[in-house]
Amino acid sequence: MKKTIIALVVIVLIGVGVYFFIQNRGVAPVPAVDAPVTTPTTAEAEPTKPVDTTKTVDTTKTVIGISVENRPIPAYHFGTGAKELLFVGGTHGGYEWNTVLLAYQLMDHLTANPAVVPEGVKVTVIPVLNPDGLIKVVGKEGRFTREDVSTSDEIVISGRFNANNVDLSRNFDCDWQTKGVWMTTPVSGGSKAFSETESIAFKNYVEAHNPSGVVVWYSSAGGVFSSSCHNGILPETMTLTTTYATASGYPAYESYDFYKLTGDMVNWLAKKNIPAISVLLTTHQDTEWTKNLAGIEALLKHYAK
Repeated sequence: MKKTIIALVVIVLIGVGVYFFIQNRGVAPVPAVDAPVTTPTTAEAEPTKPVDTTKTVDTTKTVIGISVENRPIPAYHFGTGAKELLFVGGTHGGYEWNTVLLAYQLMDHLTANPAVVPEGVKVTVIPVLNPDGLIKVVGKEGRFTREDVSTSDEIVISGRFNANNVDLSRNFDCDWQTKGVWMTTPVSGGSKAFSETESIAFKNYVEAHNPSGVVVWYSSAGGVFSSSCHNGILPETMTLTTTYATASGYPAYESYDFYKLTGDMVNWLAKKNIPAISVLLTTHQDTEWTKNLAGIEALLKHYAK
């Protein structure tokens, strides 16, 4: 009897198995109710590829013109965005050699940290607009160090001017005069506005590229100064002034009133309706890199909007 029952159970089980085999042949098994059903994504379906998180920025060099003594005036470009932020050092050559070193520090920073240049922005640096005046003081072409700077006050002062003994920031078309002043010292503004090859080079570059904002470094007074040429301060110029000053800690001024300016380069930019500021370092020796980097980064964030 017991053997008969066992035999019947086996037969029933075999029958049930055959039935389900026939019913479900060729169909994928159904997951349990509490098992999540997912559709594989592309990333899940394909082997994972390593992600390159390193950002690069296009860097180029152009020569915008030549000096009186045929030295090139280079400009270095970082990024290819439509909004160009232009920085200028060495307008007064070797007299303000620290502005040239500051420009080199910015160039090195952008090269080492390309991610700080936002998408849609191009940063251009003209490290020295007056190379003839610079070489009078540092005695060499190209990069230099503090140790290269002459210790003679007479030589350093002579480096303020170009090879024609013209003060380049008295040679632009805003209140231009043949004779200008530097504090109480008479200086040459040139035979006419844009009489100098360096001034013409800058004029041509600006008119060809129409930068969104310009920062010109000078020394020494310690402040950020707005530009204007009898047309009021442009709203964007005021924004540049307050943005750079707040971030850097320099005081902000709406105008430069220490003495009369004629033929000023930054005020000429205002006449062209180009937002521009003068940033005057506190001394003739220090680049105040930390302060200026904070101001630069604040402007980059502003133009990234």
